[in-house]
Parts: sequence; C-alpha cells; structure tokens
Amino acid sequence: MTYDPLVIAGKSFSSRLMTGTGKHRSSQQLLDSVVASGTEIITVAIGRLNLDDPDEETLLDVLDWDRYQILPNTAGARTAEQAVGIARLAREVTGSDWIKLEVIPEPAHLLPDPVGSYEAAKMLIHEGFTVLPYIHADPVLAMKLEDLGCATVMPLGSPIGSGRGVHTAEEIAIIIEQSSVPVVVDAGLGVPSDASMVLEMGADAVLVNTAIAQSENPALMGEAFKLGVEAGRKAYLAGRIPVSDASPSSPQEALAVTA
Repeated sequence: MTYDPLVIAGKSFSSRLMTGTGKHRSSQQLLDSVVASGTEIITVAIGRLNLDDPDEETLLDVLDWDRYQILPNTAGARTAEQAVGIARLAREVTGSDWIKLEVIPEPAHLLPDPVGSYEAAKMLIHEGFTVLPYIHADPVLAMKLEDLGCATVMPLGSPIGSGRGVHTAEEIAIIIEQSSVPVVVDAGLGVPSDASMVLEMGADAVLVNTAIAQSENPALMGEAFKLGVEAGRKAYLAGRIPVSDASPSSPQEALAVTA
C-alpha cells in the first residue's frame, strides 16, 4: 500500500492510532505499550501532573519528545475558563500550541460539555492554539467547531473508560460525511475490532487509553489495536461490497449438470 499519512494541522503521521497515558500500572508498561502500538501521538493530562517539584519525575520525563508528538489535554477542566487556563499552562510546559480540549463538568458520567467546549475552542483558537476537541457525537457541534478552525473533531464512541464500544455509529457516520478535518473517534473503545469498525466507516484515526492500559497485557493489546486500525483503514480504502441478498460466489454460467 502506498504511503497513506494522517495529516493534522499540516503535520503528517504514519500511525492512525493515538494513545493516552492514564491508568497504566507502571511507567514501563506504558512505554512497552506505546512502542508496541506504533503510535506517534500521545496525550498527557497536564493539569494532573505535579509540576511544582522540579525533582519529581512525571510522564513528560518518561516519554521521548523527539519520537512522539506530545498532545497535552485539559482533563480535569469543568468549565471553559479552566480548560483555557490548563491549555496556557501546557503551552508553557511543552512549548507546543497543540491541545486536546476536554470540558467535562460532571465527573460521574464524564460526558463533554458542548457549550463549554465551543466557548473554550473559540478562545484557544484566538490565542493561536491548534485545538483538537473531544465532543459527544454531535454532527451539528462538529461542523460548528470545524468552522471555528479546530484541527480535528473527536467524537466519543461511548463514555470515557467504559469499554462499551461504539454506540454512536450513526452520528459518527454523519460527522465523517460532512467533515473536511480529520475525525478521530475518542473514548469508549474496548477492543481492536471497535477501532477497526470506525476506520472501516471512514474515520481518520482513534484515540485509545483505558482499553490498552487496563488490559492484562498492555503491550500485546497495544499491538492488537495497531493491527485493528491498520486493517480498518485498508478495508476502507479497498471499498467494501454492498450489502445485499445472498448470491453465489462462484460463476454459474458453466455449471455442469450430471444425472
């Protein structure tokens, strides 16, 4: 297959699998799963790191910044204002304008706030950030965020960390159809077949954290998601057959009839 890069804000990536850094049992399991997954974009919750003690090792010290695109996120922000504050801190710490935007006001269900996300995105884009917003699978909001200037839209498949798979396939399909920026399915994926399914639909990438980090073997699961993403993308490019009634797969014209 010819080179088929994922392009976000003018930057090209070979992998269509983004990974997170939360919930890993150890730094070594994190690193092993990252390598096995082939990911090139890794999210880090800047607001949840202890940055007050320069002698304390954080995830930012563990990851190879030359090898990966570090994507700070605003996890923990309940309002647009909090998200903007975390994004500004992330830019100071990482020197990067890239930010994964999360505004989640209610911790029980962890569903993103559409109004807060839009308000924060508007402020951050005005300040020169490259914004990748995490949203519900809302086609109207996705289009409004694209029109605002977001670099991607990142609709959820199901609630964060739930492993329930893709419950929003119809809405994601609409978002894919109408979007001209990359569509990254984020949250709720439980197994590689979930990732393969949305890539087959035409999604540009997925972001996976809990399904890898909390599996019994994170490195093996990271590799499995890598293969699922690759299979889904190839299937999408190959073009599936139409769904139809049963039909024979062998030619019928020369079928010999014997007594």
